[in-house]
Amino acid sequence: MSQKTLLLTGASRGIGHATVKRFSDEGWRVITCSRQAFSPHCPWPGGEENHIQIDLSDPADTINAVGIIQERLNGRLDALVNNAGISPKGPNGERLSTLTTDIMDWGKVFHVNFFAPVILARGLAEELSQAKGAVVNVTSIAGSRVHPFAGAAYATSKAALAALTREMAHDFGPMGVRVNAIAPGEVETAILSPGTEKIVEQLPLLRLGQPEEVASVIYFLCSQESSYISGAELEVNGAQHV
Repeated sequence: MSQKTLLLTGASRGIGHATVKRFSDEGWRVITCSRQAFSPHCPWPGGEENHIQIDLSDPADTINAVGIIQERLNGRLDALVNNAGISPKGPNGERLSTLTTDIMDWGKVFHVNFFAPVILARGLAEELSQAKGAVVNVTSIAGSRVHPFAGAAYATSKAALAALTREMAHDFGPMGVRVNAIAPGEVETAILSPGTEKIVEQLPLLRLGQPEEVASVIYFLCSQESSYISGAELEVNGAQHV
Protein backbone atom coordinates (compact mmCIF):
# COMPACT_ATOMS: atom_id res chain seq x y z
CA MET A 1 0.00 0.00 0.00
CA SER A 2 1.16 3.55 -0.73
CA GLN A 3 2.15 5.81 2.13
CA LYS A 4 -0.70 7.84 3.59
CA THR A 5 -0.47 11.63 3.86
CA LEU A 6 -1.62 13.97 6.62
CA LEU A 7 -1.88 17.75 6.33
CA LEU A 8 -1.71 19.38 9.76
CA THR A 9 -1.98 23.04 10.71
CA GLY A 10 -0.42 24.37 13.88
CA ALA A 11 2.32 21.78 14.22
CA SER A 12 5.01 23.70 16.05
CA ARG A 13 4.05 22.87 19.65
CA GLY A 14 1.66 21.13 22.02
CA ILE A 15 -1.08 18.98 20.51
CA GLY A 16 0.13 19.64 16.96
CA HIS A 17 3.68 18.57 17.77
CA ALA A 18 2.46 15.36 19.41
CA THR A 19 0.16 14.66 16.46
CA VAL A 20 2.99 14.89 13.94
CA LYS A 21 5.06 12.47 15.99
CA ARG A 22 2.17 10.00 16.32
CA PHE A 23 1.36 9.92 12.60
CA SER A 24 5.04 9.84 11.66
CA ASP A 25 5.59 6.88 13.99
CA GLU A 26 2.68 5.14 12.23
CA GLY A 27 4.43 5.54 8.88
CA TRP A 28 2.46 8.49 7.51
CA ARG A 29 3.97 11.33 5.53
CA VAL A 30 3.10 14.54 7.37
CA ILE A 31 2.86 17.94 5.68
CA THR A 32 2.86 20.67 8.32
CA CYS A 33 1.59 24.24 8.05
CA SER A 34 2.24 27.03 10.52
CA ARG A 35 3.20 30.68 10.60
CA GLN A 36 6.57 29.67 12.03
CA ALA A 37 9.49 28.45 9.95
CA PHE A 38 10.37 24.78 10.42
CA SER A 39 12.30 24.19 13.62
CA PRO A 40 15.32 21.85 13.53
CA HIS A 41 14.24 20.70 17.00
CA CYS A 42 11.19 18.91 15.55
CA PRO A 43 12.14 15.22 15.76
CA TRP A 44 10.47 13.64 12.73
CA PRO A 45 11.94 12.54 9.39
CA GLY A 46 11.43 14.69 6.30
CA GLY A 47 10.03 17.53 8.36
CA GLU A 48 11.77 20.45 6.72
CA GLU A 49 10.91 19.54 3.13
CA ASN A 50 7.31 18.81 4.16
CA HIS A 51 6.73 22.12 5.94
CA ILE A 52 4.81 25.04 4.45
CA GLN A 53 4.97 28.43 6.14
CA ILE A 54 1.51 30.05 6.04
CA ASP A 55 -0.05 32.95 7.88
CA LEU A 56 -3.54 31.53 8.44
CA SER A 57 -4.73 34.91 9.71
CA ASP A 58 -4.23 36.26 6.17
CA PRO A 59 -7.07 35.10 3.86
CA ALA A 60 -5.04 35.65 0.68
CA ASP A 61 -2.05 33.75 2.04
CA THR A 62 -4.30 30.85 3.05
CA ILE A 63 -6.04 30.71 -0.32
CA ASN A 64 -2.71 30.84 -2.18
CA ALA A 65 -1.36 28.06 0.02
CA VAL A 66 -3.93 25.60 -1.34
CA GLY A 67 -2.15 25.49 -4.66
CA ILE A 68 1.22 25.03 -2.96
CA ILE A 69 -0.18 22.14 -0.94
CA GLN A 70 -1.69 20.52 -4.03
CA GLU A 71 1.74 20.55 -5.67
CA ARG A 72 3.06 18.50 -2.72
CA LEU A 73 0.29 15.89 -3.00
CA ASN A 74 0.01 13.01 -5.41
CA GLY A 75 -3.62 13.79 -6.16
CA ARG A 76 -4.86 12.46 -2.82
CA LEU A 77 -4.95 13.48 0.82
CA ASP A 78 -5.79 10.93 3.49
CA ALA A 79 -6.32 13.31 6.38
CA LEU A 80 -6.61 17.02 7.12
CA VAL A 81 -6.29 18.10 10.76
CA ASN A 82 -7.22 21.72 11.44
CA ASN A 83 -5.37 22.24 14.71
CA ALA A 84 -4.08 25.82 14.45
CA GLY A 85 -5.75 28.27 16.80
CA ILE A 86 -5.07 31.63 18.41
CA SER A 87 -6.48 33.26 21.53
CA PRO A 88 -5.32 36.83 22.16
CA LYS A 89 -4.79 37.99 25.73
CA GLY A 90 -4.77 41.33 27.49
CA PRO A 91 -1.55 43.21 28.35
CA ASN A 92 -1.21 41.27 31.60
CA GLY A 93 -2.23 37.92 30.12
CA GLU A 94 -5.86 38.31 31.14
CA ARG A 95 -8.87 36.90 29.32
CA LEU A 96 -10.42 39.25 26.75
CA SER A 97 -14.22 39.49 26.86
CA THR A 98 -16.79 40.60 24.27
CA LEU A 99 -16.33 44.11 25.68
CA THR A 100 -12.54 44.21 25.62
CA THR A 101 -11.51 42.27 22.50
CA ASP A 102 -10.31 44.57 19.74
CA ILE A 103 -12.48 44.32 16.62
CA MET A 104 -9.42 43.60 14.45
CA ASP A 105 -8.49 40.74 16.77
CA TRP A 106 -11.94 39.22 16.28
CA GLY A 107 -11.22 39.05 12.57
CA LYS A 108 -7.76 37.50 13.02
CA VAL A 109 -9.06 34.86 15.44
CA PHE A 110 -11.90 33.83 13.12
CA HIS A 111 -9.59 33.72 10.09
CA VAL A 112 -7.25 31.28 11.85
CA ASN A 113 -9.73 29.26 13.90
CA PHE A 114 -12.70 29.10 11.53
CA PHE A 115 -12.15 30.36 7.99
CA ALA A 116 -8.81 28.59 7.41
CA PRO A 117 -10.41 25.15 7.99
CA VAL A 118 -13.14 26.05 5.47
CA ILE A 119 -10.64 27.26 2.88
CA LEU A 120 -8.35 24.24 3.22
CA ALA A 121 -11.13 21.63 3.23
CA ARG A 122 -12.90 23.16 0.23
CA GLY A 123 -9.69 23.70 -1.67
CA LEU A 124 -8.53 20.12 -1.07
CA ALA A 125 -11.93 18.44 -1.39
CA GLU A 126 -10.97 16.54 -4.54
CA GLU A 127 -7.78 15.18 -2.97
CA LEU A 128 -9.68 14.16 0.17
CA SER A 129 -12.34 12.47 -1.96
CA GLN A 130 -9.76 10.54 -3.96
CA ALA A 131 -8.40 9.05 -0.73
CA LYS A 132 -11.80 8.65 0.97
CA GLY A 133 -10.06 10.62 3.65
CA ALA A 134 -10.90 12.24 6.96
CA VAL A 135 -11.02 15.76 8.36
CA VAL A 136 -10.55 16.47 12.06
CA ASN A 137 -11.27 19.95 13.41
CA VAL A 138 -9.78 20.77 16.82
CA THR A 139 -12.39 22.72 18.78
CA SER A 140 -12.29 23.28 22.55
CA ILE A 141 -14.26 22.88 25.74
CA ALA A 142 -14.37 26.69 25.63
CA GLY A 143 -16.70 26.40 22.64
CA SER A 144 -19.54 25.20 24.88
CA ARG A 145 -19.05 27.20 28.10
CA VAL A 146 -17.46 30.40 29.39
CA HIS A 147 -13.87 29.54 30.28
CA PRO A 148 -11.77 31.43 32.84
CA PHE A 149 -8.80 31.81 30.47
CA ALA A 150 -10.01 31.42 26.88
CA GLY A 151 -11.24 34.71 25.44
CA ALA A 152 -14.61 35.46 23.87
CA ALA A 153 -13.30 35.50 20.29
CA TYR A 154 -11.55 32.17 20.73
CA ALA A 155 -14.58 30.56 22.39
CA THR A 156 -17.08 31.72 19.79
CA SER A 157 -14.78 30.72 16.93
CA LYS A 158 -14.52 27.22 18.38
CA ALA A 159 -18.30 27.01 18.78
CA ALA A 160 -18.61 27.99 15.13
CA LEU A 161 -16.04 25.35 14.19
CA ALA A 162 -18.11 22.69 15.97
CA ALA A 163 -21.15 23.71 13.91
CA LEU A 164 -19.00 23.75 10.77
CA THR A 165 -17.96 20.17 11.53
CA ARG A 166 -21.59 19.03 11.36
CA GLU A 167 -22.18 20.95 8.14
CA MET A 168 -19.04 19.53 6.56
CA ALA A 169 -19.92 15.99 7.60
CA HIS A 170 -23.22 16.42 5.77
CA ASP A 171 -21.65 17.97 2.66
CA PHE A 172 -18.49 15.86 2.38
CA GLY A 173 -20.15 12.55 3.27
CA PRO A 174 -21.37 11.76 -0.27
CA MET A 175 -17.74 12.14 -1.39
CA GLY A 176 -16.68 9.42 1.03
CA VAL A 177 -14.98 11.90 3.35
CA ARG A 178 -15.61 11.77 7.10
CA VAL A 179 -15.51 14.97 9.17
CA ASN A 180 -15.25 15.00 12.96
CA ALA A 181 -14.02 17.25 15.75
CA ILE A 182 -12.26 16.83 19.05
CA ALA A 183 -12.78 19.22 21.96
CA PRO A 184 -9.76 19.19 24.28
CA GLY A 185 -9.94 20.48 27.82
CA GLU A 186 -6.93 21.33 29.96
CA VAL A 187 -3.85 19.87 28.26
CA GLU A 188 -0.32 20.16 29.62
CA THR A 189 1.70 22.29 27.21
CA ALA A 190 4.50 24.84 27.52
CA ILE A 191 2.07 27.78 27.80
CA LEU A 192 -0.39 26.87 30.55
CA SER A 193 -2.26 29.84 31.98
CA PRO A 194 -1.64 30.76 35.63
CA GLY A 195 -4.45 29.32 37.73
CA THR A 196 -4.86 26.14 35.70
CA GLU A 197 -4.08 24.14 38.83
CA LYS A 198 -7.39 25.37 40.30
CA ILE A 199 -9.28 23.88 37.35
CA VAL A 200 -7.40 20.60 37.69
CA GLU A 201 -8.60 20.30 41.29
CA GLN A 202 -12.17 20.17 39.96
CA LEU A 203 -11.59 17.59 37.22
CA PRO A 204 -12.91 14.08 37.87
CA LEU A 205 -9.57 12.60 36.74
CA LEU A 206 -7.67 15.16 38.86
CA ARG A 207 -4.93 15.69 36.27
CA LEU A 208 -4.08 17.52 33.10
CA GLY A 209 -4.35 15.78 29.76
CA GLN A 210 -1.19 15.03 27.81
CA PRO A 211 -0.70 16.13 24.20
CA GLU A 212 -0.03 12.50 23.26
CA GLU A 213 -3.45 11.49 24.58
CA VAL A 214 -5.13 14.04 22.34
CA ALA A 215 -2.98 12.98 19.37
CA SER A 216 -4.15 9.39 19.85
CA VAL A 217 -7.79 10.45 19.48
CA ILE A 218 -6.95 12.42 16.35
CA TYR A 219 -5.19 9.37 14.91
CA PHE A 220 -8.20 7.19 15.73
CA LEU A 221 -10.53 9.55 13.86
CA CYS A 222 -8.24 9.47 10.81
CA SER A 223 -7.92 5.68 10.80
CA GLN A 224 -10.21 2.91 9.57
CA GLU A 225 -10.98 2.11 13.20
CA SER A 226 -13.48 5.01 13.04
CA SER A 227 -14.75 4.29 9.53
CA TYR A 228 -18.44 4.88 10.42
CA ILE A 229 -17.98 7.92 12.65
CA SER A 230 -18.73 11.29 11.07
CA GLY A 231 -20.24 14.52 12.31
CA ALA A 232 -19.14 13.82 15.90
CA GLU A 233 -17.35 16.06 18.40
CA LEU A 234 -15.40 13.95 20.89
CA GLU A 235 -14.71 15.44 24.32
CA VAL A 236 -11.08 14.85 25.36
CA ASN A 237 -11.05 16.49 28.77
CA GLY A 238 -11.01 13.99 31.64
CA ALA A 239 -14.78 14.44 32.14
CA GLN A 240 -14.46 18.22 32.60
CA HIS A 241 -17.64 18.62 30.53
CA VAL A 242 -19.91 16.58 32.82
